[in-house]
Amino acid sequence: MKHKAVNRRSVVIGIGAAAGAAATGGIALGAQAEETGATGAPSAPSGSAGSLAFDKDDYTELTTSITTDAGDRLVKYHFYKAVTYVTEPVDEKYQCLNVSVPVEIDGRTVDATRAPIVLANSVGGYMPSSVADAEGVGGGGMTGGPGGGAPSGAPSTSASSGAGSTDVASGGNAMVNARGGMVNLGELGLAAGCVVVEPGARGRTLTDSEGIYYGTAPAAIVDLKAAVRYVRANKGVIPGDTDRIVSTGTSAGGALSSLLGASGDSRIYSSYLREIGAADASDAVFAAGAWCPITDLEHADGAYEWNWGTNATNTGSQVDPTVSKVLQAQYAEYQASLKLRGLNGFGRLTARNYDVYLLQQYLQPSATAYLAGLSDANRTTYLAANPFITWSAGKAAFTWDDFLTHVGARKKSAPAFDAFDLSAGENNEFGAGTTQARHFTAYSLKNDTTGFTSKRLESDIPEKLDLMNPMYHLAKKNPGRARHWWIRLGTKDSDTSLNISANLAAALDNLGDNVNHLYYWDEGHGANIDAADFITWIAEVTGHGAK
Repeated sequence: MKHKAVNRRSVVIGIGAAAGAAATGGIALGAQAEETGATGAPSAPSGSAGSLAFDKDDYTELTTSITTDAGDRLVKYHFYKAVTYVTEPVDEKYQCLNVSVPVEIDGRTVDATRAPIVLANSVGGYMPSSVADAEGVGGGGMTGGPGGGAPSGAPSTSASSGAGSTDVASGGNAMVNARGGMVNLGELGLAAGCVVVEPGARGRTLTDSEGIYYGTAPAAIVDLKAAVRYVRANKGVIPGDTDRIVSTGTSAGGALSSLLGASGDSRIYSSYLREIGAADASDAVFAAGAWCPITDLEHADGAYEWNWGTNATNTGSQVDPTVSKVLQAQYAEYQASLKLRGLNGFGRLTARNYDVYLLQQYLQPSATAYLAGLSDANRTTYLAANPFITWSAGKAAFTWDDFLTHVGARKKSAPAFDAFDLSAGENNEFGAGTTQARHFTAYSLKNDTTGFTSKRLESDIPEKLDLMNPMYHLAKKNPGRARHWWIRLGTKDSDTSLNISANLAAALDNLGDNVNHLYYWDEGHGANIDAADFITWIAEVTGHGAK
């Protein structure tokens, strides 16, 4: 899938109903197109892409209607399809990207030369994602069947009923808004005047003809870094501000977006990037958006038990209490080792006070915002159905135990991520060679039920855990990290634990980064109910707001 012959044609398509809700967000729309040619891009690159040079003439002109909170937007854009972003691809179906450049919105000419670039990955469950067959913006998605267990964030029944509760399959940019419609951040970014880059990436289920897994860790993050390098190497040719790349993703895609933000220009990926022929350029991004990130995998089992350990499963049964208690103890030790301070002067975060922190910093404010947004009649009805909430002076209050009861059944058993029987999707993520799934924690290896007899984790596991964990890079105060962060999670999302993203936010805040983090009340996995605010936030942090 190399660059194709020049193909300029105009096509009108309508995808407004599927686009979901968002606003244009205040990105400035230029009154005049740049006078440098038909495509509106300069004629020569200022980067050094070499054989990975972007072909500015190889596009299709499309027109589409995108629904936003401000109404439907008719967007004419140039669509660059299936551009291979490395010189030595393992699989071009996944190691390619699409670029969408707005040229006209509602009849107004757009100059996207210096517009922010939204890097919208569609990874879910650490599965492979491809944009090769997409016919326009927002067309990428997960591919490949399950291997080694269902992916984190796979479709499931909501843990408990409640107003606005949502639960969807994980997928980088297909999320649910407050009205139950779908949100696609690629489409919304385009409608706001941003350049949209949608990269594909290898994933954990891919095997070659000899049965060798070639998409397990760290393939996905290596591919996304290579995509960023491709964009930055083509500075001055590819439209948009290559110094203002904003990554987005949900679930495992949210973890990868976080990892992109935290690990910019880290040398530990160098050999992997050289192997696939990535461009010689920076892979740092300016800002990162992460929704319900499934991350910090080596500590995720303990965090999950700390959070949801007292909750029964969907079948009404309790998980093994011994396993849960051991994992909670491991998490307490890990949390203490982080030495993180909570936001707004909370102090040192420990397993003993984290419930108070979550209540004060996130959960009660989330419930307060939700209830304040209801009509008096609807608020009265909701409070009558949820008497555990005390509503006084316009604020919601409740206990941690009552909150857990409100959420109800937990989604996962114990351990949630490194399953004793190697059935979790994350076990497949750490597969290697012809081995489909492997343990990545010593505790699960010790308690393996598949007949595995080794007493030690395989030697490559520690490095791969570092390669896949944003907390590793933040602990090292990586100077190439993003400085602007948007993190969201639903309060009823028991696909992960609430403290995973809270730790991420605290680590970033402690480093002095700009962190916008909140929880959606009564929402499940994959929710995005303030997409319009995110688009506005992009304009603000990149400095490309309306003039």
